[in-house]
Formats: sequence, structure tokens, C-alpha cells
Amino acid sequence: MAQRELLKTQVGIVGAGPAGLMLSHLLAQSGIDSIVIEKRSRREIEETIRAGILEHGSVKMLVESGVSNRVIDEGYEHEGIELRFNGEGHRIDFRDLVGESVWLYPQTEVFKDLAAARDRDGGDVRYSVSETGVTGITGDDPRIQFTGEDGVEYEIDCDFVIGADGSRSMCRKLIPEGTRADNFREYPFAWFGILAEAPMSAPELIYARSERGFALISQRTETVQRMYFQCDPTEKPEDWSEARIWDELQARVAGPDGFELKEGPVTDKIVLPFRSYVCEPMRYGKMFLAGDAAHTVPPTGAKGLNLALNDMRVLHTALTEFYANGSEKLLDGYSERALGRVWKSQHFSYMMTTLLHNMPQASAFDSRRQLAELETLVSSRAGQTYLAEGYTGWPNA
Repeated sequence: MAQRELLKTQVGIVGAGPAGLMLSHLLAQSGIDSIVIEKRSRREIEETIRAGILEHGSVKMLVESGVSNRVIDEGYEHEGIELRFNGEGHRIDFRDLVGESVWLYPQTEVFKDLAAARDRDGGDVRYSVSETGVTGITGDDPRIQFTGEDGVEYEIDCDFVIGADGSRSMCRKLIPEGTRADNFREYPFAWFGILAEAPMSAPELIYARSERGFALISQRTETVQRMYFQCDPTEKPEDWSEARIWDELQARVAGPDGFELKEGPVTDKIVLPFRSYVCEPMRYGKMFLAGDAAHTVPPTGAKGLNLALNDMRVLHTALTEFYANGSEKLLDGYSERALGRVWKSQHFSYMMTTLLHNMPQASAFDSRRQLAELETLVSSRAGQTYLAEGYTGWPNA
């Protein structure tokens, strides 16, 4: 067996999605070295279409840390959302309620910005790796092994390992089952998602509840739109023609106010299952989990990417403290601190999901009670403020 080429760094990061790249970027600004490895190619990540609503704190992190101003220059600031039910729209005004807004900016673009920033700053990011392994995390000699795109076998000698390798995380599986708690919920429905070449139907997101099920009217650009509607998880995209898709979406937003969606050619369609997951703890020895490797949320609350970036904010602070004075206090508290926001976000996402979706086998009582909850929320400034606080992002703990 050929001897591996040894690389040495302070922090080894498995996963070069937005979460892993953000941590590498922040660490570099604090004078802390890192190496990031990723099994996918850079092009594959860039071409994976992912929606994105960024909380004000996430936007601030991107801009103030010097990643890019593109989120400001090219993204869309949204100062509210619309809750639509009984065929009528009710705007939740974030700016008025909590003085904040969110930004429509696809996760794909966040990745592009971070990848470019790592290139600009000389970061060591290695894409298209294979045969990744992690050892030594319960001792004082953590190592990451991998085969590079060049076919050479490498080993990273590092102080800490960060598992930011997505929802099918290899790193997470290194936590023994007796130590790891897998908190999991699968919902009995999915989202049918489309991309369409069409003008915007509304300036902000519309969350619509109808007798036929939920629909989300979102945007991408002035000419490309992203929309979803609740469906059975067994639905097959190929069974849905453009006409059938638009008929279903129009029916779910129809009402006495005459609102209609602006239609256009459907260029992509996909069925997305709904799941929630939280791993506890998010630390095991010298390894720390972050982002989708540690937790996933339904997209209804727009929390996934924001949670991942918050994990990295907390980790960056803890690692900076360690390298500045040797204190492991913040590292020891990472899991508990990060999980506090994770569970708040799980609750918010669950609330938004159950508030707006038709639950299978729901009774007439259940349906009427759901409408009463929506009516109560939009008629109460306190209720609207609670939703606005959750959607735009809570203050950092």
C-alpha cells in the first residue's frame, strides 16, 4: 500500500457546501488554517439548483465578513410575506413588526460567492475527492484520509474535524449509536416543485392554504420563478403535464380577489419529501457536526441554510477562543448552544408546516380549527410579530 501524502492544518473540514466554506473563510480571517475536502465537483455544486431565503443575520455575515456584496446588489430584499387562505391575502409586514427583512438569494449563489472568496484568499479547498475517512477523533490525533482528484492518497493531520458533509453525513455515523440520539420525523406529504420561465406573480413570497392543499409562490429572478404545491410523496413528476401543473397551482391561489399566477414554460420539476432531523450531541471528541450533517428542517420556515451558517458562527467563535488562549469552554458548550437555535427553528418550521398544509385524514373539525388559527394570527399584531421574529431570525445567543 502506497504511503499517504501528509498534510497538516489546524482545522479539517469535511464538506465544501456553504457551511464548510463559510467556516473556512471565517477561520482564515482569524488567522486559523483549514483544509476543506468535498466529494462533489465544484461544477456539480454550482449546478445544483437550491432556493434560498436568507435571514438578516446571514446577509450581515456574508457582507461584513467580506465574502461578497452580491446578495445586496443582485438579491431581492423582502420586507414581508403573504399568508393566503380562503382566497384572500394577508401581508405580514416584517419591517413594521420587527424592523427587519429577509433576502431572496439562492443557496447556489451563496456557494458561488464563498467558493470565489476562498479562491481569492488562497484557501485550500479540494473538490472531487473520494474514499474519505476520519480517525482519531476520540484522542489527541484526529486525521482525515482521502484520495484527491489527482489520484494521490492524502492524510490530514489536524487539531479538530468539522463534519459539514450534508444530510447523508459520513461523519455523523462516527458517533456511536449509544451516544448519538437521532431525533427524526417524516411528514406524510411532499412538495411538487417547479422552475418556470415566467414573470413574477407577486413581489414577495405567498404561502397559500387551500382546500386542495398548500402552495408556495416564490421567485428566482425577474424571468424565472420557483413554485411548489403539496402533493403525495409517491407522485411522479413525469405524470404531470404543464397544463395540469398550472391548473393545480392556479386552483390553490384562486379566490374572490381574482388573483392569478403568471404562467410560462416549466423547465424543471421535482418531488421533495418532507423530513425533520436533529442529531444530539453535535460534538463527539474532536469532531463537531454542523449544517445538514446535524439537522434538517422542512423548507416551510426557510431555516436550513440559515441554521448551517449560524452553526459556523458559533464554531468560529469557539475555535477562535481556543486558539487565542487555549480555553475549551466555548468548544465544550458548542453542541448545547447550537442546539438551542436548532430546536427553536424546528418548532418554527413545524408550526409553519402544520399551519398551512392539509394533513391526511384530517376531520372537518381539524380543518376549521386550522383556519381559525390562521384567522387569529393575521388579526393579532402579537401573533404576526411572533411569526416575523421567527422568519427573519432571532438575535444571536
